[in-house]
Order: sequence, then structure tokens, then C-alpha cells
Amino acid sequence: MTTAPAQSPLLERPGAVQAVGLDAGVAAHYGDPMREQRMLEQGLAVVDLSHRGVVTVTGPDRLSWLHSMTTQQLTGLAPYTSTESLVLSPHGHIEHDLHLVDDGETAWITVEPGTAPALVEWLNSMRFMLRVEVTDVTESYAVLGEPIGNESLPAEREARGVIAWRDPWPAMGSDTAAYSDVDPHPAAGRVWRELIVPREQLVEEVGDRHLAGIWAAEAERVNAWRPRARKETDHRTIAHELDLLRTAVHLHKGCYRGQETIARVHNLGRPPRRLVFLHLDGSGHVLPEEGAELVKAPGERPVGRLTTVARHVDDGPIALAVVKRNTPVDIQLLAGDVSAAQTVIVNP
Repeated sequence: MTTAPAQSPLLERPGAVQAVGLDAGVAAHYGDPMREQRMLEQGLAVVDLSHRGVVTVTGPDRLSWLHSMTTQQLTGLAPYTSTESLVLSPHGHIEHDLHLVDDGETAWITVEPGTAPALVEWLNSMRFMLRVEVTDVTESYAVLGEPIGNESLPAEREARGVIAWRDPWPAMGSDTAAYSDVDPHPAAGRVWRELIVPREQLVEEVGDRHLAGIWAAEAERVNAWRPRARKETDHRTIAHELDLLRTAVHLHKGCYRGQETIARVHNLGRPPRRLVFLHLDGSGHVLPEEGAELVKAPGERPVGRLTTVARHVDDGPIALAVVKRNTPVDIQLLAGDVSAAQTVIVNP
């Protein structure tokens, strides 16, 4: 179950062009995507992510309860420590990617646009007799993204009720595994955080800072090899395929739904598919659509699909894709008539 996002008031800013698809409701750009991306890289811009869902979990049992159902070690989580955890199906397929930070009284979770109601419905079905309360607060809280992660929030922001989640990507967790052999990781040193702000303060929180559209944020994400739920995932995706164990899975915590698949593939097998980074041929005027099939040669059967396509200010047309594990790593792939040069992320 998904719900349509509300239109952001920031779409009223001059030059705003609304995004389509998953990111409808916020701006794709504000008239100059490349400049916006450069401003974002320099830490001078903020991104409207107010279409993301926001869920709160309160009550004294909240962390142990969430710990028991998801992939991450959450018991004993210190206040204002950010983490990432997955909700899996019984067969280990990714259903939700939780961006979670607890302030000592409330666990704040942001999820992909339109998915908060489904998450809340499932969590409520698992409450039983525990002292927890789950609330979809998307109508009351909005999300902003900014490339600042190490600094603490200024006191005046905390006083206004702003909560910050820092993306752990690509740092390794305390008891997990990497499925990429690249060292150093291209996103090493990356800083990115989501600010959860009262929705009525969204415009005020942006203030006079520059705005960058979702195209700029997506280009940064693709260049960091950062997978995103509902972009890089489908109904069959397991965490190993996307190198998501590194930030979202604790390998020796207690039992949870889907754990058998996590353990079996990690200990006994290999994921059937793998995430790759692609440089796309930009000599044409049109890039392939997200979801386009990838083939080794014209007329051959597909070996995968494009999941996210972006134009990077320095690297040009780039993409993330999911391909079959046995796809040769040393060949160029084709998306329609556009060639795509692979960089291995998940080692086959």
C-alpha cells in the first residue's frame, strides 16, 4: 500500500519543476540542475525531501521491539545515534529501508515516499502486548536533505523540534560484511543527513539557503553507489545484492523475519544478482529510462535493468543497475542503443 505525496510548498519557488514518478511532490530542479548539484557538493544547498514518509515509535519497549523484527542491532542504541535497518519479507526480500534515529524518548523513522502507511500497518499488527505506540506523522513532519553530517545540530534548531538522521553509508557496521572489494570506497568520507522538521516550519527551515532539486541529490547518491529502496529494489531483492549489509544488517543479532535468507546467502552462497555502477554514453540527446533492460548485445536476452539514471556535473551520464551475478564484468552493456560501461560494485 502506498499513498500519493502532498505537493511541497517549495514548488512555489521560482523555476521549480516538479519531479515525476517516485519523487512526485517535490522539485526535480529549480531551473539549473548542474549549478544546483555544484552548490550541493559544496555544502551550500539543501534538498526538499518532504515527500518522504515519517513514522514515530514511542514507549519503553520501542527499541527492543524494533530490534526483534528488523535487521539491525537496536537494543542499547544511544540517543541521537543514527542507524539503518531493514524490514524483510519471510523470504528475506527487502520491504522497507528504515532511516532511524532515537532521541531517548521517540524512535524517528523516515521511509520512501508513500510507504509509511504500509509500514505502520505492519508494525501495528506486530504490537501484541508490548508498550509501544506507532504513528504515521508524515502530515505533521517533513524531511530536508543536506550534505552535512559530522556537525551537531545548533541549539536553536533542536529547540524548534528538528531531528537529524545521519546516513551511515558507506561505513561498515560493528558486525557485518561488505560485498564490494573496492577500497577505498568511492563514497569514503561522504556526509549526508536528513532533517526531520515540523511541516509548518519547512519554508522557514530552508530560509534563504539555496535549494537543489532531487536530480542533484540523486546524482550524488548514484556517484556514491548508495542504493535506494524502490529504486534499486524490487519484489525479489535481497540485501547482499546491493551491498546493504555494510550499513543495515547486523549478522549476529537475535532472530527476525527473513534472517534465514541473510545467513544462508552470506554463509553458504552468493546473491543471484549484483549492483553495478555504469557510465552511460552521453553522445546522444536522450538517456535511457529507468527500468530499461540491459543486454550484452542487440537481440540477446536481458541480463538486468537500469534502476537509477542521473547526469553528474563532473562524470556526465551515470547510472546504477542490477544485473545477473554471472554477467561478465569486462563487457559493455546496452540499454537500447546506449552503451553502458560497468564498474563492479558487488563482487560476483
